[in-house]
Amino acid sequence: MNLQLVLTFLIPFVTVLIVTPFVIKFAFKIGAVDSPNKRKVHQKIMPRLGGLAIFIGVVTGYYFSDLQNAPLTGITIGALIIIITGILDDKYQLKAKYKLLGQITAALIVAKTGLLIDLLNIPFIGEFDLTFPIAFPLTVLWIIAITNAINLIDGLDGLAAGVSSIVIATIAIMAGINGNVMILTLSLVVLGSTVGFLFYNFHPAKIFMGDTGSLFLGYSIAIISLLGVYKSVTLFSFVVPLIILGVPVFDTTFAIIRRLVNKKPISAPDKGHLHHRLLSIGLTHRKTVITIYLLSILFSVSAAVFSTTTLWGAILITFGLLLLLELIAELIGLVHYKYRPLLFVYGKVTGDPKFINKSSNSVNKN
Repeated sequence: MNLQLVLTFLIPFVTVLIVTPFVIKFAFKIGAVDSPNKRKVHQKIMPRLGGLAIFIGVVTGYYFSDLQNAPLTGITIGALIIIITGILDDKYQLKAKYKLLGQITAALIVAKTGLLIDLLNIPFIGEFDLTFPIAFPLTVLWIIAITNAINLIDGLDGLAAGVSSIVIATIAIMAGINGNVMILTLSLVVLGSTVGFLFYNFHPAKIFMGDTGSLFLGYSIAIISLLGVYKSVTLFSFVVPLIILGVPVFDTTFAIIRRLVNKKPISAPDKGHLHHRLLSIGLTHRKTVITIYLLSILFSVSAAVFSTTTLWGAILITFGLLLLLELIAELIGLVHYKYRPLLFVYGKVTGDPKFINKSSNSVNKN
């Protein structure tokens, strides 16, 4: 194994292990803490700002790997804007519109550099060159969407950090197999920092990553996957990162559907996310997180198989994953406890009354 690549992972990993205790003290000192409330799972005041430790680890790995010599100026500026936005939110609890403004600014800067989704590679259909008027807003939307998807799943100890690690590790493996050194190096730097942070963030957590961490990890994953579909360094088709990111995309999509169905603002926080619903059916904190880890690994493996399979194999994988997600959503009441269309059809076919009854008590109604 290449020693340089090993060190690319280990240096940010060790850096985060060392600096996180100092970040914990700093968070308490400046009042960047998370207090319990009826929507939160934790029961005591917790330091936020853990994303600052992740960022410090990434900066260390960035310079060790000589990435500062790569054409990443726009990406770096965007990352700084995301970090500043996150720190301000962890300290002052910014309104959603101000957090979104920071994300839009960062995304616009990246897109302005020319790093665009300029090639839409759809498996078994073909490649489509996208013109600037389409590629630019699509890229901005991609960065914002993935950034927020990771931000939304940050609700339990170790959840966002663990899922992000699985996603980044998958991209790193695919980049290594395909010989894409830049994407592999970037992935290992972020992965080392995130795994190092998990030592303090897994249940029972000593610190939360806060929006500093979840926004930064979301941004980092958006950029790394964006590099993977960029025409001059194509690593995978546009569909593959969507599959790898299946868990956060799934949770975000159903969060939007749930809020629209319940006639609530899309930005309104609630206690109906995937992790909340798993807790509501009786899983412990750790079991909930590990269950979501396993689901994320399933998506990662599916993405790897998808990228090498036949047309019918790809169709089968896509259909199977969509069916699985729909069943999970219905079984745990991800939209509403009465939302059970597939289970209702199953009940009609099999004659099972507990599935025909849409107000079944099998799902916690809270």
